[in-house]
Amino acid sequence: MNLEDYFARTGYKGSLENQDLETLTDIFQHHIRAVPFENLSIHCGEKITLELEHVYNKIVRRKRGGWCMENNQLLGWVLKHLGYDTSFLGAYVFNPHENAYATIMTHLVVKVVIDGKAYIVDGGFGVSYQMWQPMELVSGKDQPQGPGVFRFTEKNAIWYLEKMRRKQYIPNQNFSTSDLLEKKDCRKVYMFSLEPRTVEDFRFQCTYLQTSPDSLFTKKSICTLQTTDGFRALIGWTLTETKYNYKENMDLVEFITLEDEEVEKTLKDKFNITLERKLVPINVKGFYTI
Repeated sequence: MNLEDYFARTGYKGSLENQDLETLTDIFQHHIRAVPFENLSIHCGEKITLELEHVYNKIVRRKRGGWCMENNQLLGWVLKHLGYDTSFLGAYVFNPHENAYATIMTHLVVKVVIDGKAYIVDGGFGVSYQMWQPMELVSGKDQPQGPGVFRFTEKNAIWYLEKMRRKQYIPNQNFSTSDLLEKKDCRKVYMFSLEPRTVEDFRFQCTYLQTSPDSLFTKKSICTLQTTDGFRALIGWTLTETKYNYKENMDLVEFITLEDEEVEKTLKDKFNITLERKLVPINVKGFYTI
């Protein structure tokens, strides 16, 4: 494991001298535009494990992506080795279909402190809820980014993340009522406390999320990647390409339904992923929004 190979994987060629916000943001943006948020291992007969060496090998050497426990664990390792003051936190993801936060802490994020200010760095959420910049941990402050306006609010030592989105233009009207589309203008994302966590705190969740029939990740094969002006996502057989703010206060959302034989080529062309085992796509309706 070495930082040089990681930066070759993400394409980052900037300075590593200063542990400042500008450098952190640049490293972070290279990560989310090179490393997909994906759960394809579950749907091609591979087991997801949390050992750092395994995560490094998967993302850096095999040029795959991962979910939050993989992406953010690797990011945390990189930032710590560069000298940043980092720690892990655990979050409870909001389920819009149940209108409630999860009762299991399934989402791992990184907290970074720079010059006395705390920031949340989360490279493992994907789709339109993927932040593009580290977010300052302050309550009630709108933080506009490419994907929309993010905001933290704090109540009784619990922090809540929400996101306000733009209007959406969908050229293919066959998808205008798709359950993949977010319908609300303001969406709760997750909640968390500032209690430090370790990877060990996520062992059960890692197993549960890839084996339980109630898990989103067993119901859908997901691969998403941020671009310079939006993101793309392959959920089941549906490829979505979103361009943020393509005209004033409106995002362009384009949908294509793939045939089985097009899936692997699309993963290679759009996400730079080549799987070692056969993927079995799945998309159980009603469980995911972009």
